Amino acid sequence: MSGIQGQILDVTVVGCKKLKDTEWLSKQDPYVCLDYANTKYRTKTCTDGGKSPIFQEKFTFSLLEGLTEVNVVVWNSNTLSSDDLIGYGRVQLQKAVSQGYDDSSWAIQTKTGRYAGEVQLILHYPNAKHQVSGGYSQPSAPPAYAPPPHQRPPYGGPPVPAPYPPPGPAGYPAPPYPGGYPQQPLYPPATYPLGPDPYGGYPPPAGAYPPPPYYPPGPYPGPYPPY
Repeated sequence: MSGIQGQILDVTVVGCKKLKDTEWLSKQDPYVCLDYANTKYRTKTCTDGGKSPIFQEKFTFSLLEGLTEVNVVVWNSNTLSSDDLIGYGRVQLQKAVSQGYDDSSWAIQTKTGRYAGEVQLILHYPNAKHQVSGGYSQPSAPPAYAPPPHQRPPYGGPPVPAPYPPPGPAGYPAPPYPGGYPQQPLYPPATYPLGPDPYGGYPPPAGAYPPPPYYPPGPYPGPYPPY
């Protein structure tokens, strides 16, 4: 058991049954002692409880790593003499720590190892880890959800296209594309007449200036007249 250091374990002493009777003339007065590490508890004495005393007392222990047993001892209270040992035993904590709860009766024995009755305890460990190996059923599979509806794109963009429809039979135009832009009509390819020169025959661009007129050359002026 790992990860239990400092965790809280609640132990409720419910009662005892079939206890060995240590009295001859009157009913015995049992009480129960619990011992875990350095923590010790004692129930109240059940006066005239006899073989089946009832206690219903709750105690709290701080768990230690590696320590998985609680010692339990049942005594008979005497007034004029020392108390009599009825029996003792050990309580295992594995089930309570792994599953969070254990309501069981634990057998006790005498000094000579004989059966001396049973002690009923309720162990509660609130920080139990749910483990599949500890007997818990596996969580059910998450429910199947229907696919999300056709969503609108954020920020005002074009609608998200739906899945493509199956192709139509050969020779027919494809069905319109749903949810997107309308399909552009198909135009036949343009044909142009072949001329002698694809770059000639074009008029000059608008606004072009005409060439300057041609003037014949005049006589070369002679030398300047004398003053």
